[in-house]
Amino acid sequence: MKRLQTMMKRTLMTTGLASTMALVAAAQTAPATAMNNPLLQKSKLTFGAPDFNRIQEGDYLPALKEGIRQQREEIQRIVNNKQRPTFVNTVLAYEQCGQTLDRVSSIFYALVGAHKTPVIAQTQQEITPLLTDLQNEITFNVKLFQRIKYVYDHQRQQLKGEDLRLLDEIYKNFVRNGALLSPEKKVRMGQVYKRISDLQQQWSNVLPAATNAAVVWVNSKDELKGLSEADIAQCKKDAESRGGKAPYCIVIVNTTQQPILTNLENRELRRKVYEASRHRADGTNAFNTYPLVVELAKLGAEMAKLMGYPNYAAYSLEKTMAKTPQNVQTFLQQLTTAYRPKAQQETREIEAYARQTMGNDFQLQPYDRMFYSAKMKQEKFHFSEDDVKPYFNIDSVLVNGVFYAANRVYGLTFKERKDLPTYHPDMRVFEVIDYDGKPLALWYCDYFRRPTKRGGAWMSSFVKQSKARHQQPIIYNVCNYAKAPEGQPTLLTWDEVTTMFHEFGHALHGMLSDCKYNTLSGTAVARDFVEMPSQFNESFATIPEVFNHFAKHVKTGESMPDTLRNKIMSAMNYHSAYALGENLAASSVDMAWTTLPENEVPSADKADDFERQALAKVGLLDAQIPPRYSTSYFNHVWGGGYAAGYYSYLWTEVLADNIADCFAKRGALKREVGQAFRQQVLSKGNTEDLMQTFTRFTGLKSPDTSALLKARGL
Repeated sequence: MKRLQTMMKRTLMTTGLASTMALVAAAQTAPATAMNNPLLQKSKLTFGAPDFNRIQEGDYLPALKEGIRQQREEIQRIVNNKQRPTFVNTVLAYEQCGQTLDRVSSIFYALVGAHKTPVIAQTQQEITPLLTDLQNEITFNVKLFQRIKYVYDHQRQQLKGEDLRLLDEIYKNFVRNGALLSPEKKVRMGQVYKRISDLQQQWSNVLPAATNAAVVWVNSKDELKGLSEADIAQCKKDAESRGGKAPYCIVIVNTTQQPILTNLENRELRRKVYEASRHRADGTNAFNTYPLVVELAKLGAEMAKLMGYPNYAAYSLEKTMAKTPQNVQTFLQQLTTAYRPKAQQETREIEAYARQTMGNDFQLQPYDRMFYSAKMKQEKFHFSEDDVKPYFNIDSVLVNGVFYAANRVYGLTFKERKDLPTYHPDMRVFEVIDYDGKPLALWYCDYFRRPTKRGGAWMSSFVKQSKARHQQPIIYNVCNYAKAPEGQPTLLTWDEVTTMFHEFGHALHGMLSDCKYNTLSGTAVARDFVEMPSQFNESFATIPEVFNHFAKHVKTGESMPDTLRNKIMSAMNYHSAYALGENLAASSVDMAWTTLPENEVPSADKADDFERQALAKVGLLDAQIPPRYSTSYFNHVWGGGYAAGYYSYLWTEVLADNIADCFAKRGALKREVGQAFRQQVLSKGNTEDLMQTFTRFTGLKSPDTSALLKARGL
């Protein structure tokens, strides 16, 4: 992602191949044998925050099982109701059921992503099939669906607002998950769901292990020439935490390109790092995800066929703003056409620059690109990351940047709550106070990388906002920044600064939600809308008033000089075609896999060839600009719920640029503009048509793609 982790409300509210894990549930009195489990007791902390001081790893499995038991009972009570089905006794009862499982699973899956210890991993292994069984029971509960359908057929015209939206969402999601299928097809659909769940469980174990194993060991400090002392210290720390096979090691992050290549002078070591990244899970070592990939692709295609769609993408995209695979492919092709000449020009410039010092025979390789591009950038703009990092102290970026912008635009203030426990000592907790002085939300941040955390950055919630459930939001952000050695400040790159703003944009979407129903609140929107608030929030990092407020020198406290700030702003679109190209390539790989009929999915040994052929077909096969994520480690598609949806990062960037233009015209930091955006967009969740939401604020009838090209300087 800048990656977002969304916990879906209900087993049957699934939108991607990786969507079976986030269930909902409701609070009931636990049996006497479970009464001592803190996960089954109402928390006495603010907003019912998780009491991590009391929760033990061994508590999760019995609590999850109890939540499953409770939800089964609650569903059965709905089904056994002898009264005529109504919105209240059926749809609303269904919406309100299962809150215990919702609460426990929201906490548990936070740890699965961010602090996956062996006990948590084993619990996940054991609970996955049980959750899948529950999903299938609910999805194919004929009597339950008959009651919901009766309400849909007989009372829909009498409903309005969020009640109508809730009925439509629940009914249509039952239908999309096979409620109208024949008995034979229902049986097969249940088998498909179960197998997908099993495979995703395997994926969630294999890919992090592969990424951790792909570290590149380094024997001497001399080999790390070009890195800062802080980066070298981090390499030493990473080596120690991974067994100390050598004095130093370079950790592989989740994307194809590795940021450390920007400064690493040793070309052979650059090659090793890049190759370790590209081949982390493709069978050239002990890890091979291709068998999982091809089976997941086949199952997705089969599921779509059972539902009457030509391929998985057609099935998945029906509920998005884009609507069809053809619309997505047209969108990507428009950007590709504009991007390709610029990308080719950039490659020629970088290679020509490298040959000035390396000789006319030098052939630029993908592991060279970032290194020489950075040198060119330094010569052109006369600054480097090491020049700017002292001004990006993580604490200042958070308090004087992220929080400051949220205060100016939305009137929010933040009070650190050191009394509230966390699942890891590195976390911090803040109480969010609204403009009227009323407590609004809790927000947790978990910023530093560790071996138990998967790669990337995301937002999710311990508790979603819901007026019907009397819930105030408890939101968290997770990132993977390198933590400075004890006693030293953690300094960020500019990209990491924008990541912090990005993820906090997701958090705002969750915190500023003002919806009646849990199912519809916060970030429970289509994938090609959910990234808009986060990408838009990045724009505040570049507004001079905000930038100057957080960009303070870590030692002197002085603001960054205007000359250096202007260089950063001028350089933002330097060689910008690369970032667009890697996203276009990844999006195209995603669409290639998810538009395949079942009988055309390649075998595992041909998966790599399929990716190259797919990229060549759309004009994006470029060794210099590989996909941001390649097939064998494309977690968004195979493990993250973004199958047929990775394009949404570019789609929502267009939305975000359109909205940023509106802010710029009306006053970027004006409270009245922020309040309008909050009321008209951020607070709405999925309570209305998303194009209507977009149009109401911007005045545009459809997204204007030219804004993205303009913003990127293309």
